[in-house]
Amino acid sequence: MEFRELSDEQWQFIQPLLPLRARTGRPRADDRRTLNGILYVLVTGCRWMDMPKEYGSHKTAWRRLLELGYQAGRLKLGAVAVDATTIEARKGARQ
Repeated sequence: MEFRELSDEQWQFIQPLLPLRARTGRPRADDRRTLNGILYVLVTGCRWMDMPKEYGSHKTAWRRLLELGYQAGRLKLGAVAVDATTIEARKGARQ
């Protein structure tokens, strides 16, 4: 499946649904860029650490996905799949 970034029309629809920026503390990463990164990983199926740098930090994107999922009440850790390609095997491990 081919990934396409959010269009201006799509962004105008989504932007009001996102949480407001905090008045204090560290500035929040750009919402549109981060959301495009989340969509890139979900559409292409790549690992989070392989997300292109143009979408910001993969850690920020992952955290934001968790935050949005919990706020919507739809993301449960019991339903999360683990990608075995991110787990390194020890050298000389017995099979």
